[in-house]
Amino acid sequence: MSAFNDLLAFQRQTEALSSVAERLGWDQETVMPRGATEQRAEEIGAMEEVLHERRTDPRIGEWLSVAEPENEVEARILQLIDRDYTRTNRIPARLAAELARVTSRAQGIWAEARANDAPQDFLPTLDQVLMLKREEAAALADGGDLYDALLEDYEPDTTAAEIARVFDAMRPRLVALRDDIMGADRQPQPLTGHFPQETQLRLARACAGAFGYDWSRGRMDIAVHPFSSGSWQDSRITTRVVETDPFNCIYSTIHEVGHSSYELGIDPDYAFTPLGRGVSMGVHESQSRIYENQMGRGRAFTGWLFNRMSDAFDGLNIANADDFYATVNRVTPGFIRTEADEVQYNLHIMLRFDLERDLISGRLDTDDLVEAWNSRFQKDFGVAVDRPAHGVLQDVHWSVGLFGYFPTYALGNVYAGCLNAAMRKNVPDLAQALAEGDAAPGVEWLRENVQRHGGLLPPRDVIEQATGAAISPDPLLDYLEEKFGAIYGL
Repeated sequence: MSAFNDLLAFQRQTEALSSVAERLGWDQETVMPRGATEQRAEEIGAMEEVLHERRTDPRIGEWLSVAEPENEVEARILQLIDRDYTRTNRIPARLAAELARVTSRAQGIWAEARANDAPQDFLPTLDQVLMLKREEAAALADGGDLYDALLEDYEPDTTAAEIARVFDAMRPRLVALRDDIMGADRQPQPLTGHFPQETQLRLARACAGAFGYDWSRGRMDIAVHPFSSGSWQDSRITTRVVETDPFNCIYSTIHEVGHSSYELGIDPDYAFTPLGRGVSMGVHESQSRIYENQMGRGRAFTGWLFNRMSDAFDGLNIANADDFYATVNRVTPGFIRTEADEVQYNLHIMLRFDLERDLISGRLDTDDLVEAWNSRFQKDFGVAVDRPAHGVLQDVHWSVGLFGYFPTYALGNVYAGCLNAAMRKNVPDLAQALAEGDAAPGVEWLRENVQRHGGLLPPRDVIEQATGAAISPDPLLDYLEEKFGAIYGL
């Protein structure tokens, strides 16, 4: 066998073991008994030690030094293996295993603290996670910026400074639009009533089917914080249910279908290689957000959803499909990022981006985090945080060490804005299909132009090749101003 084939065979086993480790995480979030937290932490830590040993195996360096690619696919595979090998070798095995154990325990501690509105029960553990992440960042940065070193895991070849410039360009138009909306005479009516869990879940499954979710390679479960997990032949989604708010369940489901469809849409020839997963979290988020928002919250699809919900719940307090469309897109002050409307969502991300940069740099300590969060939220949203579960405890990310992840949500919105503008030009019958509860034309365009590539192209190249234009926040901001200007009569 050639050096490339030897390396690829070794990599396939590593990727398969990584999938097993990911399944442990899915199980912990969905069906694992609550009392098994310590055992699961040991299991995940042991698996991480095995994976770290494989990812730093000296033979990888030897194979990389002599392997000769025969095409662009093989060249990209070698590039990605080399990048991961270099980064992983900078992290001591002890640190990798300890991070896995501590974050596995921290996830359960965070969930209990959130349920009890008790940040004091979680912050000492968060401090442990933060210390380990700073150590990891220092090892990866090799003298460079600590936050950039962590960001590389989620959005390669992007820096915090670049993201900050994008956010600075977006903020004025977002704030101005929000202020105009809040002051508008026309205000949509909220959806009210009691919406039983099983009926919501049936509707959520119907919506997942409308967006082409492959139930033969997936399943849906309930989780505290919705997520998707897996790839190739097994990509699962989760949702959550609030019996006074069916939109929470329905749009969480559509969002996670977007993530899962990306993984299921990757060229199967790339399975168990570095190309067999989404290229970045920003591109991943572009899929979930365009499914959820530009398609799922558009006038065409909400018309279909209005009829389905009216039948399922024996009528709604909303009179017609046009009013329902406005209700679905209603802009209101709120605490929860995952429930935020399209206008304010990115402002939630900007808050988290600034706070976690300060945490990693040491400018902010965990003891001061609650006060810093509450003060910044009051400044940005004009509302005082009423309880920790609506504030610093609402997101799972920091408990599991995902520092550097948050800004990719806003980048995903920017990418989705670019993709939506191109998709609408290239798929003229999309609105008609969505009005019939069929997102297939849009899903197929995204699969062909984004999803099938997996990790073959760098993140920016994926978006720019699909759209034929440079990445810019302008398409997203133009879309928001047009959509919400019409809804609110601005």
